[in-house]
Amino acid sequence: MTVFSDLHFGENPWDSWGPEQDSNSTRLMKTVLKSEKPDYVVINGDLITGENTFRENSTSLIDEIVAPLNAAKIPFSSSHGNHDNQVNITHAEEILREQKVAPLSYTRMAPWGVGGVGGPGNYWVPIYHKKADESPVLILWFFDSRGGVSTNATTLPDWVDDSVAEWIRTETEVMEAIWGSSENRGALAFVHIPPHIATGLQNNLNSDENPGLNADSLDGGGSVQATTIPSNFGKDDTFWNSVNANIKNLHAVISGHGDGWGYGVRNFIFTSPNPEVGVETWIRMEAGETHARITLNKEYN
Repeated sequence: MTVFSDLHFGENPWDSWGPEQDSNSTRLMKTVLKSEKPDYVVINGDLITGENTFRENSTSLIDEIVAPLNAAKIPFSSSHGNHDNQVNITHAEEILREQKVAPLSYTRMAPWGVGGVGGPGNYWVPIYHKKADESPVLILWFFDSRGGVSTNATTLPDWVDDSVAEWIRTETEVMEAIWGSSENRGALAFVHIPPHIATGLQNNLNSDENPGLNADSLDGGGSVQATTIPSNFGKDDTFWNSVNANIKNLHAVISGHGDGWGYGVRNFIFTSPNPEVGVETWIRMEAGETHARITLNKEYN
């Protein structure tokens, strides 16, 4: 599995820098897809810099983003970020456009009433070991952390809405009823804006023993954003507590806002359908060099 994040198509369209970055992102996608040959791809938020786009062309940028995936015929899913909710674009509009132009998109919207205003992109994708299997060995969860502004320029909360917590509980109950114990399958979750608890986690990590998180500063300057404001502390706890209570064998929660090394992606390799077997992950740069290679298992902090 290969994860792209923060592609930010459509940024600064009025000068040469913006279109050049879009071209660089497309080149990266083509290079990585050709060499890595992933079975599945995730685009983890901020597909578009919505505040720099026009109403007339915002959703057409989705066509450019998914073109390399369509050409390579690779199934994929998207989550969405704060720059995907702007006056000229919404998460819902991006999802609908993606479904229209990408036959192998598994991106979906939550049932009505789940996700709050500006946060429809809560869904899950089952991954099977063999096509004939009746139950999956892995569930990919996607959560909508909202953020940005509405189409009337009203600021949107930048955390996963409380309504998602109950949805997680009921969805996992149905999974248990149909597929049996969740202890028999693994899980991986994607959300663009990290939950507030990530700030405390980062402070306790040794970057040599536990690489992969310390490249970004989670001080409210763009990574955890408004969830670092004291008046907002705890507003994502309902969601986060539900994740921990109901999603079993959760290997990791992958957020966006990656930075610091240049153009690259995060790769995952699942070597076994057994959820107790660790998942290998690392950051691969455009030229092929790698960073932060770890195994997500009980030995990782």
